[in-house]
Order: sequence, then structure tokens, then C-alpha cells
Amino acid sequence: MPSPILLRDLSLFDPRWDEARPGHEVLVEGKTIREVSDRPIRSASARVIACGGRTLMPGLIDCHVHIFLSTVNIRDLEAVPPTLMTARAAVSLRAMLDRGFTTVRDTGGADWGIKLAVETGLLAGPRLFIAGRAIGPTGGHGDSRRRTDTAPRTCGCCDAMAYTMCVADGADGVRKAAREQMRQGADHVKIMCSGGVASPYDPLDSLQFSASEIAAACEEAAAFGRYVCAHAYTPEAITRAVDNGVRTIEHGNLIDAASAAKLARAGGFLVANLVTYFAMKDRAAQFGMTGEMLAKNEIVLDGGLRSLEICRDAGVEVGYGSDLLGPLQEDQSLEFLHRARVLSPLEVLRQGTLVGARILRQEDKLGIVEPGAFADLILVDGDPLKDLGLLQNQGARLPLIMKAGALHKNAL
Repeated sequence: MPSPILLRDLSLFDPRWDEARPGHEVLVEGKTIREVSDRPIRSASARVIACGGRTLMPGLIDCHVHIFLSTVNIRDLEAVPPTLMTARAAVSLRAMLDRGFTTVRDTGGADWGIKLAVETGLLAGPRLFIAGRAIGPTGGHGDSRRRTDTAPRTCGCCDAMAYTMCVADGADGVRKAAREQMRQGADHVKIMCSGGVASPYDPLDSLQFSASEIAAACEEAAAFGRYVCAHAYTPEAITRAVDNGVRTIEHGNLIDAASAAKLARAGGFLVANLVTYFAMKDRAAQFGMTGEMLAKNEIVLDGGLRSLEICRDAGVEVGYGSDLLGPLQEDQSLEFLHRARVLSPLEVLRQGTLVGARILRQEDKLGIVEPGAFADLILVDGDPLKDLGLLQNQGARLPLIMKAGALHKNAL
């Protein structure tokens, strides 16, 4: 086991507090935090790192990424074999960790192999929580076939699109697909309950998966000790999902007060991702996204910021998500600034730490700085509660990044 690491002369921000507190020290031993104190910590064997009064906080959590979706126009994935898909994912994972995201939840595509590669140190990246293949109905958001394609996609060996998504119909079909993802190591099951921006043929307000299909996925997930997250934009889709057992709503841009209240009563979460719509508006056309897709993007872009206010008023906890595709992933940290247009920096930072940990059912291990928690830590060159811009520029103002007690970056 490597020597303990003692972080000294730091201002500590635990998101359960309302402010950063100076004069703290943190001792890391193995993969976890051993001691946190506002007095000097004694350790004869520890490597000491002087933090120069900078702010230490938990690593960031992005609850909606797609590490295998490496193109903006997802149709282009038809010509991407899994080898190239994985190579591109390796670059994306390292970049996410460089930005201070020590944990990410993949909501469709990432498999047990890439997760194990990160866990065993073969690839540098955040700790991964995976859904396996996203499950959608025929003609829905997960059905990427062209209108001239009548046969179902059956092989993922030469087609990254087929590898990352699957089509299932009927309660029994969805039940089998959900079971298969969990057999393959999924931490959660992803289903499609409304139309989407990146799919060309389904209207945004289309209702996808019936009540019985959604209930089948949720029943299987619960039986396996997992949960279901659902792609859903409209109040109708959100209501159907929540009524049938879905725990987290992904996107939810068009949520209204009534569906937000229902989600709150159920103890569910919304995982918003505003940055992807701004990025697609500005740059997606140059990467081949069609006019039809961009028109749908305008609709959800308009509702995105309002969704944060509606959820705050209803008492719905909102997780941090980015949902960026391919080269747009470089905008991952801009989500902080978009949310800050309607929320305080403290609220935004809690969404990217505490709420994310609760979504992942890791509230005693992630998103906090206390003994026994994972030593997933970032050091910020300033106070992020006063300036969220410190989290921008691909991690340039993060001189130290630690994941599971190992130093990914130390520029001090």
C-alpha cells in the first residue's frame, strides 16, 4: 500500500456546509479519508502536500454522460467499430478526470469492460456507474435505424450504435432486456419514455413505452437491487414514468409544476443537462446534426432553465448532468455556469456533489469530505463558491486531483 498523504494548509469545502472553512488538514490512507481536522494531524509516515490555502472539496459527479457516443450526429456511429469506440472513450474519460469529475454515471452505452478497465487502472478516468445498453421501443429514441432499414440491428461487432442501444417491445421484451443489462453488470437501467433531440423520426412529445413496459423494467431493477432512469422531456412522459416506478428523470426540460410535485412525492430525482442544448445550438450543425434535430433542440433549450426553478419550488432534488456527445464533451464544466443563471453557486455545487452521491446511492462515500469516505478530492485555486469560473478551462485551476487516494494530478 502506498504511503498515506497528508494535505495541509487548506480551506475545506464540504458541500454539507454553507461555506469553505480555512485552517483544515486531511489525511488520506489507502483509498479513503482517514482523518479530517481543523488542528494539526500527526502522521510519521505520511507524504505531506502543502496546499497553500487553496480550497479542497469533493470530486465532481456528472450523472449523465455517454462515453461511447463519440459523434455529435449519432448516425455516424454506424461506421465505428467497438475498438475505435473504446479508444475514443479512453480519451474522453481522461479528459473528464482532468476537469475534476472523479465520478460519472453513464446513461447508455458503457459496459462492464470499460468500467473494469478504469477500476483496475488500465485506463485513467472517473469511477463509472453504468447502464449498459439504453433500452427503447421500436421507432423511439433508441431506435437509430433509417426508414429504409426494416430488419432490426442484431450485431454490435462493427457498429457502435448497435453496441450502445437496444430495442425492446412489450412488457416481456422490456423485462428480458432489463435483465440482460443487469446480467452484464449494469448499476441502473436506462429506458426511453419520450422523443429525443438526437433521434430523427420521433416527436419530442411522443410517449414511448407503455405503463406496463415501464413497470416491467422497474420491477426487474428493484428485484436486482437496481433502479430505472428514464429519458423524458414532457409532463406526460414524466408522469407516466414516475407512476410506474422510475427513480430518476433524465432531461425533464418541459416539466411542469404538477409533474414536478409528483416526482417530489415519489422521492425521485431530476438529472438536468442544459449545456448540451447550448452546445448543440452553437456547434452541432458543423458536425452533421440535421435541421430536424436542431429544431427539436430549440424547444427543449427554451424550457431548460425554467425546469431548474420549477424543481426547486417543488422540492425536487436535481443532479448535475452534461449529456454531451463527441467533441462537444469539452463543454462539460460549462453546465455550472448555465445553472448559475438561476441558482446560487452553493446550490449548483451541491447538485454536482451531494445530490449526485444520493442518486448513486453512495451518500456516505461520495460528495463529502469525512473519515471513511472515498478519497475523491480536488483542490481549487480559489473559492468556487465565489467564482464557478474556477472550474472551467479543462481543469486548469485544479492543481491537484485525487481519485480513490491516488494522485491523478499534482501541480503543486
